[in-house]
Amino acid sequence: MPIETIVPSQTPKTLDAWVKLLDSVRLPVPLASFERVKAAIGDSRRSLRDIAELMQDSPALVLSVMREANHHSSTAMSEPAESLEIALNRLGLARTTELLERLPAVPESEIAPTLRQLQMVSQHASQQANGLFASRLARLWQEIHWGSLLFLAPLWPLALTHPKLLDEWELRVVHKGESASRVEEELFGVRVMSLCKALAEHWRLPDWVTRGYHLLQEERRLLAEAILIARDQDSLHQQQRLDDQPSLRRWFNQPANTVLLANGLALASQAGWTNAHVQRWQLLTSLYLQTPLDDVQQLVHQQAAISARHHACPGLFHPAEALLWPWQQQHLHQGQIAPPTPSAQALGTWRKLCGELLAEPSPFSNAIHLTTLARDALVACGMQRLMLLMTDKTVSQLRVHQTAGIPGEAANLVLPIEQSKLLQRLLSKSAQLRLTPDNHAQFSALLPASLRALFRSEHVLLRSLSSNGRVVMLLVADQGGKPLADVSVQAFGKTAQCIERALTAFSNRSA
Repeated sequence: MPIETIVPSQTPKTLDAWVKLLDSVRLPVPLASFERVKAAIGDSRRSLRDIAELMQDSPALVLSVMREANHHSSTAMSEPAESLEIALNRLGLARTTELLERLPAVPESEIAPTLRQLQMVSQHASQQANGLFASRLARLWQEIHWGSLLFLAPLWPLALTHPKLLDEWELRVVHKGESASRVEEELFGVRVMSLCKALAEHWRLPDWVTRGYHLLQEERRLLAEAILIARDQDSLHQQQRLDDQPSLRRWFNQPANTVLLANGLALASQAGWTNAHVQRWQLLTSLYLQTPLDDVQQLVHQQAAISARHHACPGLFHPAEALLWPWQQQHLHQGQIAPPTPSAQALGTWRKLCGELLAEPSPFSNAIHLTTLARDALVACGMQRLMLLMTDKTVSQLRVHQTAGIPGEAANLVLPIEQSKLLQRLLSKSAQLRLTPDNHAQFSALLPASLRALFRSEHVLLRSLSSNGRVVMLLVADQGGKPLADVSVQAFGKTAQCIERALTAFSNRSA
């Protein structure tokens, strides 16, 4: 049975409300990992280190054990556990087994993709931290390893309960460059970094995690000064500038900063290897390691490849994949923003549904039956948000018949056609319009505001469909605001043709 996503009736808007909600979420654990760990705990030959290593396959399991151990620490052990092995030792195997039994264990494919993607970023960050810093700071490898794996943990329950908010934040802040503070206030009511820090403190995560969020909030000026020095690629000049500011040098060289550097590299590379965010984190890493930038880039790419061998999963994007693309074309791919093409299984479902649409005589008992199957076919070809609207008899209004991937209240939407010149053009005859970044400003303003609010994207398909010479339906669809995959665009067009034929066959069934 698929894990049930917690969907609160109302999105929290205060820090306390967010912490209360996210603290209550039980993160799902992959079933295969759950069974391996359970078997290891029952094997007397296995050490705590063996069990800890097995648990790393499931970041959610690591977080659950660390939270439980730190929550129940006695006053004699008031310091948060800095490693999973210490946490297991504090809990003991009996209580660890009890904790394990309380966690939802499901096949990995049934765990929400946004959560799986974010946890894979954390595993990638941990690999970067181990490869870049742990060997140089061998005495602190535990703090580096577990801190880097858990740094993004406050976002994991958010990815389970509000995946669309995170996707929209990424699209608008990372890819479109909108103001983070304005977007976060609009979407969450609070700053994301404040929420992450508050939750990390509430869970008593390793100290280096909370210090990283403190740096991003309270010490941004120092970070900006370090970036300015890092951009000076003359190593002698760099050293002289750091020597002139001993307080900055001491602050920047803190071992705890390795956790932030590793996560900065892993997160930024999700959007491609040539973007400014990646270059900034590589420069800072070069300054921290006192290593030439070219060497750091090579090391970072090597660690990404190692991470991909261990952590890559079907249906998820790992930045190491982009290392295979022609370097001059990387800005076109943009990693996670590009939607995956539909799987062979999804396309098989799509062909089957299109075959049902084309069946004669019409197999449909009513219009809802037809539009439900049409909606399912469009989802199968890769459309993540869509709306099917039908005209009334006077062709003066459009009413929603089917939706997918958009809020339920949209089902009550009614669009007066006369108020939009673009709708009038689309409904005058069968036509298709593809919104792109080049024409978005021209056409988006001509759409009804309620439709624009539901499809806040520069990549949208609009298609009007005819039956017996009269336009009767409008399809609006996108792929979650991301650039449209070519395969899905082609399949969308073919699906529209199938729906047109189904509408005509259905309207003529009595004849």
